[in-house]
Amino acid sequence: MHLTTTIRNDMEQVKSFIEENRERFLNELFDLLRIPSISTDPEYIKHINEMAAFLKNTLEEAGVDRAELFSTPGHPVILAEKIVHADLPTVLIYGHYDVQPPDPVELWETPPFEPTVRKTKNHPQGAIFARGACDDKGQLFMHIKALEGMVAMGHLPCNIKFIFEGEEEIGSPNLGTFCHKYKDKLKCDVILISDTSMLANDMPSITTGLRGLSYVEVEVTGPNRDLHSGVFGGAVGNPLQVLSKMVASLKDKHNRITIPGFYDRVVGISSEERKEMNKVPYSAEVYMSDLGVRALNGEKGYTTLERTTIRPSLDVNGIWGGYLGKGAKTVLPSKAFAKISIRLVPDQDPEEIAELFISHFKSIAPPTVKIEIKRHHGGLPAITPVDSVEYLAASRAIEFTFGKKPIPLRSGGSIPIVSLFEKVLKAKTVLMGFGLDSDDIHSPNEHFGIFNFFKGIETIPYFHAFYSKMKFSKS
Repeated sequence: MHLTTTIRNDMEQVKSFIEENRERFLNELFDLLRIPSISTDPEYIKHINEMAAFLKNTLEEAGVDRAELFSTPGHPVILAEKIVHADLPTVLIYGHYDVQPPDPVELWETPPFEPTVRKTKNHPQGAIFARGACDDKGQLFMHIKALEGMVAMGHLPCNIKFIFEGEEEIGSPNLGTFCHKYKDKLKCDVILISDTSMLANDMPSITTGLRGLSYVEVEVTGPNRDLHSGVFGGAVGNPLQVLSKMVASLKDKHNRITIPGFYDRVVGISSEERKEMNKVPYSAEVYMSDLGVRALNGEKGYTTLERTTIRPSLDVNGIWGGYLGKGAKTVLPSKAFAKISIRLVPDQDPEEIAELFISHFKSIAPPTVKIEIKRHHGGLPAITPVDSVEYLAASRAIEFTFGKKPIPLRSGGSIPIVSLFEKVLKAKTVLMGFGLDSDDIHSPNEHFGIFNFFKGIETIPYFHAFYSKMKFSKS
């Protein structure tokens, strides 16, 4: 029997199992989403541990050979595996069970940890509204349910391992040490991650590149205490105004970043590549309407798609100081703060960029203030070659289930663990996400389409089947 026919017949049985258990899968996902596993707030540590235990039990029920919880200086890591045969290739699936805080809660139409199904323009079949629905609990859960279907139907074409962490939303501070310590347990041929998005449900895509990240926090200090703005205003440097002016100077009139040496290691892409990537359907009017803005802004000489994928960027994520309560208080603040994220492209290095930022920012500070800069998390950019077995297996899997060949597309986001895995485990990563950019991850009313959830469960087994066969034929 023809190879593709064999795979299709096997996976059709898995698909039937998924359909038969549709309501159960949704209810189990809802249980997962009700757990407020917020990693950044110590008050939620009980729920983080509850979440880790829930996933361990779910993996065991799905049919893994073993699942283990590992303590770290932060939140637990879950490792699990289903080994079919030592000669078969091994796929390592990564996901994170921690979520962003739901703030501002008042902007949610329904409670963030009470999953609710509503129809939307992009999800006419309904979407699940809850914090973590798309990022990344819903997408992580697809892989567990896909495994359950393959085990139940007896069609597991490769070895599968899982690593789930609870610190992705705070920069995965302990994952590097963990991976080095347990790299033998994590040994694999490819890493599969569903923590990215597609262009649209009728226009599937695969993420082939990620921007890196360098994140810093700035503290500007003027006088040794808050001052009366009437008594001292006009005589003492105001840290908030100084900080605002300094931040504004980080970009020129063409929106190029002004930090000396910032672009030295940026690898450009050919005009042909730029031409191809800009074939992706795009409407500035629709883009602006969706965001509620009247005009777009970015580096001169590049399209919106290029600005958000193949070019670096610098953004202020928060700026504060002085009196923030209701009403008026005539205060000249002692301190001002800003959090700044810098997205990087190949071959920029987050450590080097952080050093360049710190040196430059301190050099432009006036003598009226003192500057302190704290580094937060970061990560390297990553690229998946479109001619690799890993990518081609994902492409064929999506083409089978969506009926369309996916578009390779770079992403503007960052997943620092991708470069970490590739460095430690010496394996390439496939970013096969099923969310949409309109799913409001990190924002109020985050959601994940029911169509997307089940399409992911259906597609993932095809990836395992195609990857196993293509890996064997290549070797």
